[in-house]
Amino acid sequence: MADGLDVTVYDNFSTGRREFVDGLDARVVEGDLLDPDALAAAMAGRDTVFHLAANADVRHGLEHPRRDLEQNTIATSNVLEAMRAAGASRIVFSSTGSVYGEPEVFPTPEDCPFPVQTSLYAASKLAGEGLIAAYCTGYAITGVVYRFVSILGERYTHGHVYDFVAALRRDPSELHVLGDGRQEKSYLYVGDCVEAIVTGLAAARGGSFSVFNLGTDETLVVDDSVAAICAALGVTPQVEHSGGRRGWVGDSPLIRLDTTRIRELGWTPQLTIPEAVTRTVAWLEANPFVFGERAVA
Repeated sequence: MADGLDVTVYDNFSTGRREFVDGLDARVVEGDLLDPDALAAAMAGRDTVFHLAANADVRHGLEHPRRDLEQNTIATSNVLEAMRAAGASRIVFSSTGSVYGEPEVFPTPEDCPFPVQTSLYAASKLAGEGLIAAYCTGYAITGVVYRFVSILGERYTHGHVYDFVAALRRDPSELHVLGDGRQEKSYLYVGDCVEAIVTGLAAARGGSFSVFNLGTDETLVVDDSVAAICAALGVTPQVEHSGGRRGWVGDSPLIRLDTTRIRELGWTPQLTIPEAVTRTVAWLEANPFVFGERAVA
């Protein structure tokens, strides 16, 4: 919007917050991606689509297996068909580093051989990537796919930092951590993520299909993340672990992506993972409404 673009936001607000779009100089449409007619109407006149919607509940995916299919794969199909009807020519897609399952190559490049899929979430995202690639070939649209690590920062309402802060706000004396606490993950600050998205899209050629990993060159062990969160909150809980290398089925013990491809376009993350964690905790503390609480005057 700062660049003078005409923006439409389409959201069913199942997990998105209205507070995040209040006051924006944009058209905000409440609608579901599983409603093709409403989606097509909202997309009329648009030329570029940033498809960021998904069910991202990896941990509980096996409890409702159709949810990933419907909200991730079928929803992506609906987006592509609405684009065809509207004449939109470019799509940016938020995929996931989870599509690599548990790879044998670290850092993991975009052309790494895919192992067995380990979560329904990742499988549904990979199917979405395939649909986009086919539409790029068949209908000459431009597709840019980003395989994210977990994103941190302002307006963050889903993930381990949120869960730990919420738990510690309820009871600062103890904290339960799934797995052995030695899971090692990469994370990325949301501002750096947005800059990478814009960078890759600007370099995309018409009718092409591109895939970029997004992350940092560093990783953070879960227990170290817990320590940083506790330090930021000023609490010293008793930490208990459930045990095992994985917190749940589909939880990869190590995620570290090779980001050479996006870096070759001139992008470099500005925040380290510890800095992103600290900034996220500060934002959560300043915005208790995301926990269903009211701010103290």
